[in-house]
Amino acid sequence: MTDGRFGIKRKYCYDKAFFDFFRGKRIFITGISGFKGSWMLKVLSLAGAVVTGYSLEAPTEPALFDIIGGEDLCTFVRGDVRDLESLKKAFDAAAPEIVIHMAAQPIVRESYRNPVYTYGTNVMGTVNILECVRLSDSVKTFLNVTTDKVYRNLERQEGYKEDEVLDGYDPYSNSKSCSELVTGSYLRSFLKDKGVAVSTARAGNVIGGGDFAKDRIIPDCVRAAGRGEPVGVRNPYSVRPYQHVLEPILAYLMIVKETYEHPELAGNYNVGPDYSDCVQTGVLVDCFNKCWGLGFDSFHGDSDFRPHEAGLLRLDCDKIKNTFGWAPLWNYRKAVAAVVEWSKVYLECGGIFDEPLPADGKRSAFGPVSEVMEKQIAEFCGGK
Repeated sequence: MTDGRFGIKRKYCYDKAFFDFFRGKRIFITGISGFKGSWMLKVLSLAGAVVTGYSLEAPTEPALFDIIGGEDLCTFVRGDVRDLESLKKAFDAAAPEIVIHMAAQPIVRESYRNPVYTYGTNVMGTVNILECVRLSDSVKTFLNVTTDKVYRNLERQEGYKEDEVLDGYDPYSNSKSCSELVTGSYLRSFLKDKGVAVSTARAGNVIGGGDFAKDRIIPDCVRAAGRGEPVGVRNPYSVRPYQHVLEPILAYLMIVKETYEHPELAGNYNVGPDYSDCVQTGVLVDCFNKCWGLGFDSFHGDSDFRPHEAGLLRLDCDKIKNTFGWAPLWNYRKAVAAVVEWSKVYLECGGIFDEPLPADGKRSAFGPVSEVMEKQIAEFCGGK
């Protein structure tokens, strides 16, 4: 694997120098109260970054953002990315150097139920944050986090490359394709001349401790494990690029760091596992069951509301590998083991997967959960 800047073969290192870069940096993150946003906040809090998070209330109950005491780790502003006036007020107060746009309606099946909200959040939310960047003099680098589903899916074996057609099928995927197009337009029309490094990151399916969302396979597995029964799987033979949440989170931070220091490296980047870790959903579920120790390796079909979803999806990640020397660190088995570790610690702390946290049971009762997250971050960055 050749690093495009240095002409040598290496893996990108999340070392002390990497974390030191973020110390004191002013970073504005939309969607910070979500699952991925909470993991990113945890990483950046360890690095000493000055984070402002703009987000609606956490989208689930319970929520990882509450469990880690997210409001104590950043300047948190409650707001909707569709509200430009509110967003710009928070943005201007933060005067960020780095902007990471993660706010989204991220669930495919929910996008069928509520397409107007999905497009409003995922498209106009992107327009609004880019308008804030356009009117700012402080921003040096901007990253729009989209999805692997932005491509026109031909159900082929080969992974999709960054220069292929953007044309997601369902309202969620298509709204993210539109978000990419909006980003490209703002770059060409406004931000290139301002000297802002603009990138997008298209990540595969993420799994990790603290995801309580509905209609996601690993949260469904955890809930089923708590009941001691097989999980319902809509599409057990669908192939997805599953990866632990720390893979894209650290990759996003790598992109903003490197493009802050080397703006010419800004661009569109796929972030996904090697092909060997693009597995059938049923295989992932069997791995989870074995790792949890449930005593069975089966699942049952879920015939409830089954709109179109892609059957086969892989990403070609040569660009990010060749540009930065990046490589995925954990295979899907290690990722699943980390989910099980986190979930069992959460249960030992008295957590319940389908009920909100008690009013006084946020950070105080769940200290061991934050500790296991810090442990996993250290192991991941140490290459373990």
